[in-house]
Amino acid sequence: MERTGRARARGSLSQEEIVTVALEIAETEGPDAVTFRRLGSALGVAPTAVLRHFRDKDDLLLALGARLLEDAISQVDVDEPDWRTRLLTLCRATRRSFEAHPRVAVLVATRTLRREAEFQAADLVIGAVEQAGLRGREAARIYRVLADTALAWTAFLAASRAVDTDAMERDGLAWTREYLVLPAGRFPHIQDVAGHLAEVNQEDQFELALELIFDAVAARGAAAAARSERC
Repeated sequence: MERTGRARARGSLSQEEIVTVALEIAETEGPDAVTFRRLGSALGVAPTAVLRHFRDKDDLLLALGARLLEDAISQVDVDEPDWRTRLLTLCRATRRSFEAHPRVAVLVATRTLRREAEFQAADLVIGAVEQAGLRGREAARIYRVLADTALAWTAFLAASRAVDTDAMERDGLAWTREYLVLPAGRFPHIQDVAGHLAEVNQEDQFELALELIFDAVAARGAAAAARSERC
């Protein structure tokens, strides 16, 4: 990663290169290691050269989040005619992109990035929701809910990686141990599904959350169309 031994032409440093190196440092050494001094050393430039591209560390952090989102958007076929397919592709790609950089994901998933990538993603989602038949405030609400659900999930997964591995394993085994042997007289409803709880993994949860939101969008769109026909 270090580039100190390489001659660099004046003005050759780009935001894209800085973001790439910052992501590498964040994932190998931790986000706290991403300083302008550290970046300058890795890139073979003075820290002030990095500062010419980003006003402060928070500005750089938002750019890292935008890079993850850019990667996700690049995987979406914007000409796909089915709105559900477009949204599902975007959500899945966002999860993969953010999971690949968990130390950054946990910091940026809750942020409003205010970058081109975020605007593109928002426009893509709102366009899909409008295609489903929703407009105005309803479309805005659905966009916010869907975006926050997908990003919250990635933050949750990223945060879980910081938990001790043995503790996470014990938590997972609880579904086949403590939950399975609970007395039916005290917890009858848990016992109704106890045999299935261990079958539900994180992939199932993520996909079901999206499915429920998409079903709600479709149902609300159909209801809006029916109201319009009656008027």
